[in-house]
Amino acid sequence: MAKCAREATSPTIEKRTVGTPLRRKNADLRTREYLTDHEVQLLTEAAKANRYGHRDATMILVTYRHGFRASELTDLRWDQIDFTSASLHVRRVKQGTPSTHPIMGDELRALRRLGREQTTKSPFVFTSERGTPFTTAGFARMVERAGVAAKLGFKTHPHMLRHACGYALANKGHDTRALQAYLGHKNIQHTVRYTELSPARFKDFWRR
Repeated sequence: MAKCAREATSPTIEKRTVGTPLRRKNADLRTREYLTDHEVQLLTEAAKANRYGHRDATMILVTYRHGFRASELTDLRWDQIDFTSASLHVRRVKQGTPSTHPIMGDELRALRRLGREQTTKSPFVFTSERGTPFTTAGFARMVERAGVAAKLGFKTHPHMLRHACGYALANKGHDTRALQAYLGHKNIQHTVRYTELSPARFKDFWRR
């Protein structure tokens, strides 16, 4: 009887962790969360070798120039771009503040060409070969593959381009408040990190 009772008892369910891959910390994958301007150029050149190279390279350029999050880039629409005034209306997520950015000449030319090359008319700037809006997951895969092709030596992801924008502008000595408005940060503490990373803040330390 005791034996039957033991057999009828449900076994204790344990969490199985053997064989389950643990997500590695970002610090284990790379020593920093931003790209330098030179690395962005390498990433862009690598993307140009893709099947839709011009589109992919333009995605990287626009993300970098305007400090876009991946979702802000993939949601970018043609009616946000004013080709006459060479300006871009930036809509931010996460309750970020909207703004209007200038569009530089090389970026303007790249966008005009992209518009001409789109086979299907879409309100979205960046689309797949089927004419559907590009997804954030697809953008992340493209950036990661471009990083491998560029031999950067660490795993790249789209948000590194937003950080690269903040770092590059802080390194040029732009005012923190202006940088906050440009990136759409609601809290200036999120902007301060870029000025803390800038080597320009220490440039006079050894001068007399």
